[in-house]
Amino acid sequence: MAGTIVFIHGEFLTPKCWEPWRRYFSERGYRCVAPAWPWHDGDPEALRERIPVETGHLALRDIVEELTALCRTLAERPILIGHSLGGLVVQVLVNRGLAKAGVCISSSPPNGMLALDWDFLKSRALIANPLRGDKPYLITEREFGERFCNTMTREQTRAAYLTYAVHESRNVLRGSLGAAGRVDLRREHAPLLFIAGGRDRFIPEKLDKKNAEAYAPEAGVVDFKEFPGSGHFICGEPRWEEVASYVEGWLAAEPWISANRLGASR
Repeated sequence: MAGTIVFIHGEFLTPKCWEPWRRYFSERGYRCVAPAWPWHDGDPEALRERIPVETGHLALRDIVEELTALCRTLAERPILIGHSLGGLVVQVLVNRGLAKAGVCISSSPPNGMLALDWDFLKSRALIANPLRGDKPYLITEREFGERFCNTMTREQTRAAYLTYAVHESRNVLRGSLGAAGRVDLRREHAPLLFIAGGRDRFIPEKLDKKNAEAYAPEAGVVDFKEFPGSGHFICGEPRWEEVASYVEGWLAAEPWISANRLGASR
């Protein structure tokens, strides 16, 4: 199923986080594109030091519309691979019929879906805090380590923060709880794969599974895979290639005719 892959990054990151994945899939015959969210284009260190003035006003609908436009310029419907809030964007674009397959890795959920998990609820309350207005959320190295890199060493965490992390608009997360983050879970859709990290503190594994199981069984293929030892930085952890290999295999297996899927077991 070689074709075009569009990689969609999530909150507090830029397309730089996809560089190893782009190389991996390019070497296997895929054309790979990794666009930046608005005001997320550039070196992460520079973006941390000089936050673009527009960052705090960025909304989820802006990201969705920009990526919708990108998908419509491509010669074929792409495969979409998104991480975290990028996974929610994948679900929205798949819902619009703009992809031939979607991979949602540690994905933020649609439709205001929640999990009764303290770390999940606490992080969302801090980021979405309405009393902070449009001031960007300034993520520290310590927070990045706690939320993204809890399975990594201190040295690995520091390297990841300095290389990849950026500050973020609070309005992106706020938008995911409203109309911009809504998905019709009964609409017919392209094949979807949900991947969860068993030690993810930002998007707990049970929420990934809840998200996958919310799709109507008759609407299309929905598969789910957990990597037990992985955290939220699953795409950049030392074992990232194991995850990429699983995605490659899922795509090559023509999942739209697979009988081994969540939908078949419910």
